[in-house]
Amino acid sequence: MNALNRRDFLKKSSLAALGFTILPSLAGKAAPSDRLRVAHIGLGGMGNNHMNWFANLPEVEIAALCDVDSNHLNATIEKLKTKQPNTQVKGYSDFRHILDRNDIDAITCATPDHWHAQIAILAFQAGKDVYGEKPLSFSVKEGQKMLKAQKKYDRVFQLGTQIHAGDNYHRVAEIIKAGAIGKVHTVRLWKTGFPPVLGPSNFQTPPSELNWDMWLGPAPYSQYSPEKCHFTYRYFLEYSGGVFQDFWCHIADIVWMSINPQNLRKIKAKGEKPEGVGDAPKWIDVDYEFDDLKIHWTSTPPNVPGAASRGIGAYFEGDKGTLICDYGSKEITINGVVMKDVPEVPVTIIRSPGHQQDFVNAVKNRTEPESNLEYARRMTMPMHLGLISYRLGRELHWNPKKEKFKGDKEANSYLFRPYRKEWDLI
Repeated sequence: MNALNRRDFLKKSSLAALGFTILPSLAGKAAPSDRLRVAHIGLGGMGNNHMNWFANLPEVEIAALCDVDSNHLNATIEKLKTKQPNTQVKGYSDFRHILDRNDIDAITCATPDHWHAQIAILAFQAGKDVYGEKPLSFSVKEGQKMLKAQKKYDRVFQLGTQIHAGDNYHRVAEIIKAGAIGKVHTVRLWKTGFPPVLGPSNFQTPPSELNWDMWLGPAPYSQYSPEKCHFTYRYFLEYSGGVFQDFWCHIADIVWMSINPQNLRKIKAKGEKPEGVGDAPKWIDVDYEFDDLKIHWTSTPPNVPGAASRGIGAYFEGDKGTLICDYGSKEITINGVVMKDVPEVPVTIIRSPGHQQDFVNAVKNRTEPESNLEYARRMTMPMHLGLISYRLGRELHWNPKKEKFKGDKEANSYLFRPYRKEWDLI
């Protein structure tokens, strides 16, 4: 049974039609014809997490691994062999060879941010489903292109916001949606921590194991320096957006899960450039104005109860009370009474079977996972706009229907960065 027929079979089966799936703890070993063949692209720290997570799912076979650094590739192949001694996995330096394979059903992508959109779109075109690491894309326009391609090719996408699957976020969303703290008018988000001080730049010939030109891909050409590559790439605006871009999706996610902010109108950011050669913000504070809602992002905890002890968090202010949370905890305050839960609020949101299992189920059943592309794009967009305001050093006004800044050609030019000609693959 080929990959397409296997998916069709699962889609048409009565169990899939009922939305019933077997969880990994109960599944045992799946028959070869029922297994999802997955390839992992980008094998740094998060890419190895992808490999470990999916290797533990009985319904998944890891069919291919890919990285532009042969040291990363070879090390990950050896790690997989310790988990699955009989693996027949193949390694590649160019992800396009994976997309050419008809026997691969889905990919995961844990490359640097500037590659996320093109790899996802090319995967959709090749008939692959995609589990993509956050942030969704490097720019606003890329997110628009991703959504258009996903719909055109009828593919499944899940953003790698693993915390989304946790019970705590689901319970916070239930409490807020139930109106326990009333109508929420203000949310305060924060993440502490400064970027490392990098440099001076040690420009040199790229190491023989690294395809530096392909690592850069669609980003502007730059001479190789270790400071710009691998993990620390995230502190350069050519490739990412620093601590802010790294953590926005993790904590803003609970806001979109709970209240789904509508019609962003105004963005005003301020911040400070870091010491060293990196140029992503050392710290950034952003004020957002939506219809009937304000969101404030800060790089230090806000002056509200319970924030100082949390390195990352969300503080919801409603007209009946407040709720503070982080990844694994929450406190609700109503009429001066602090509580860990609101027992009278019933469980109304179906709990996740696990973030990776949710993706596997969606691929098999041809349904949307919780962290789907359309949701992820709405949740990610304000992060991009906050960075644009920071870079321009001024307040910006947004048209949510047209998804453009109002009468601001300069700001609109930041909504997309043209790709290097030789790496414009879409």
